[in-house]
Amino acid sequence: MRNEWGGASMTGATPRAVVVDDSHFMRTMLSDMLDDGGVDVVATAADGAEAVTAVLEHEPDVVTMDLEMPDVDGLEAVERIMAERPTPILMLSAHTADGADVTFEALDAGAVDFFTKPGGEVSTQMSSKETQLVQKVKAVAGADVDGGHASSRSSSERPSERPTRTDSEYEGATVLIASSTGGPTVVERVVGALPRDADFRIIVVQHMPDAFTERFADRLDAASEYDVREASDGDRIGGGEALVAPGGSHLVVAGAGGDRLRVKLTEDPPEHGVRPAADVTMQSAAETVDGPLVGVVLTGMGADGAEGARAIRDAGGHVIAQDEASSAVFGMPKRAIELGAVDDVLAGDDVPDGILDATRIEVNA
Repeated sequence: MRNEWGGASMTGATPRAVVVDDSHFMRTMLSDMLDDGGVDVVATAADGAEAVTAVLEHEPDVVTMDLEMPDVDGLEAVERIMAERPTPILMLSAHTADGADVTFEALDAGAVDFFTKPGGEVSTQMSSKETQLVQKVKAVAGADVDGGHASSRSSSERPSERPTRTDSEYEGATVLIASSTGGPTVVERVVGALPRDADFRIIVVQHMPDAFTERFADRLDAASEYDVREASDGDRIGGGEALVAPGGSHLVVAGAGGDRLRVKLTEDPPEHGVRPAADVTMQSAAETVDGPLVGVVLTGMGADGAEGARAIRDAGGHVIAQDEASSAVFGMPKRAIELGAVDDVLAGDDVPDGILDATRIEVNA
């Protein structure tokens, strides 16, 4: 079963959390917020070593983990917890470029997702994010960290290292990828497994704050044969290129000519509580792009991507959803499936082949 946030059901029980932060003030504030939101904080810890001990003793459903702590920091604590008692972990990260780099390392080590700490008047800004924090903690608490969503393939394996197909050509499709909770590592594997000779135009909408999307684009660029960058207003991309929607802006496919797409960024109100929203990008692509379209809805909390997937399918495109077993949080794919907008339901590591199959033109060997 899955809970209302899209994660695995805990049979109606209140999720149990361990809060880790070196600031006593922050530990207290986070604990109060979670308790008020229906999350039972069973222990707190002031550093990574205490965090590991608390997890082994209390066996919580979820851990909120600060990154920067003395002695044993958050990254090392994640590594120890995932080795000794795998537990869903939500990182609490500074809203900085350096914080983004370490946060991605924590996701690589097994953390499910992250939540950015506000700067300035912490109590005022964090209070305004209380609902988001509680929802995120509940979603992460339901994530499957022991199941099939873990990669069976090294993320460093590039497409060029695998057998080259010589019996097919590809249509040069536009591929639109939507993802949220648990998604960054899956997106990296999907984009990293797509061969350059398929000549796709790729747009990624990952729910992520603005300080993180540029670093995320850099990671995708390093992991793939495609030229990947964070989108700017008025950007154009052709085959072999990819854009990541920047945090805080919707990405609209505004024009298509020849083999190139033109995008614009807007600050229109959030949809589904998020900006960028995949629905905005997918629906605009369905209205604008004449050539082949593939929509991909990966792991994530909420319903974003479902209406966009339906628009792509109604326009004659092909839609793939990640399956429940390999999703950290089966929210977004589930909504798209329930809407009848999905052609294929695939494990995360099978999505690249699904994209290729949907765009392949068979030719004589």
